[in-house]
Amino acid sequence: MSQLILFNKPYGVICQFSQHELHPTLKDHIALPGVYPAGRLDTDSEGLLLLTGDGELQHRISDPRWKQPKTYWVQVEGRVSEAQLQALRDGVDLGDFVTQPAQVRQLPEPPALWERKPPVRFRKTVPDGWLEIIISEGKNRQVRRMTAKVGLPTLRLVRVAVGPWQLDGLQPGEMRTLTVSLADLPRTGLAKPAARAPARQGGRQEPAAPAAARAVPRFRFAKK
Repeated sequence: MSQLILFNKPYGVICQFSQHELHPTLKDHIALPGVYPAGRLDTDSEGLLLLTGDGELQHRISDPRWKQPKTYWVQVEGRVSEAQLQALRDGVDLGDFVTQPAQVRQLPEPPALWERKPPVRFRKTVPDGWLEIIISEGKNRQVRRMTAKVGLPTLRLVRVAVGPWQLDGLQPGEMRTLTVSLADLPRTGLAKPAARAPARQGGRQEPAAPAAARAVPRFRFAKK
């Protein structure tokens, strides 16, 4: 059995334990020795970060070959169209790589999240909306690059789930400790190599197959 920490990383916190001259770090929130992040979350992103002192568990969570799905709630600038949603689902050519098919849906109304500090800056003349995006990759700033590529710049990004673990109930800076067994973890993706970028023909990107539909969990947060 291994210890797993679920931590709600606040906006502006860097995913490292060493001190930083400009930003708070994990050391300012987590006093437990010998634990390390299983994956990362950008400084300007919020939400679920997993930590453990078990190297094998850390590998099972963070290695993309295991394809642990990561669920994000993304506030974007602009009026969302079905064409933009489908582009995100099919895979987006970001220049250095093409994203794998994603599960994407428009949230009917903004989730009841905590107030971000500092607050998001809005333009009164430009509409905004919320998306739920589920990916199994985790390249640098991938979700932000995806939404920007289809014309929907990200205003706020909150990760609410990684694999079977959810943020439910945790407020910024709070954590929950679980005991997990490697034998109980989902084994999807291990026998399959990471999907390759769709082949190009005639200079145009061939559309990727859409992600398989599955039930999407609904998360609830109480306003702080």
